[in-house]
Amino acid sequence: MDLDAARQFVRDNHSAVLVTYRRDGSLQTSPIAVGVDDAGRLVISSRETAYKVRNLRRDPRATLCVTKAGSWEWVQVDGTATVVSLPEAMELLVDYYRGTVGEHPDWDDYRSAMERERRVLVRVEIERAGPDRAG
Repeated sequence: MDLDAARQFVRDNHSAVLVTYRRDGSLQTSPIAVGVDDAGRLVISSRETAYKVRNLRRDPRATLCVTKAGSWEWVQVDGTATVVSLPEAMELLVDYYRGTVGEHPDWDDYRSAMERERRVLVRVEIERAGPDRAG
């Protein structure tokens, strides 16, 4: 699948499952909301202490299965992740929210919540996309 087509699918569909690798090599999965930043990377919000974040800091390989709600349309995306922590992540988290949800009614409250929850932004540089259909 063309990488730009995969990016467009993610722009239109934000539900996904992220696959990371545990220390023992087994797989860890997390349901997540995903967006696409201005540079074409996939972006995810998480907590600094989450297993997926710890796994990605140790082994940056990431696979996402992005799905379209109410259908069997999906795309698999593989890439390399980078974790951006606060304070650098704050405006990136604002951009992430705008790209996946829209405008927040109180950006000061949102920023406070990001600090309280010790949020990070995970960026995934897409290296491969597909398959995007069964069979």
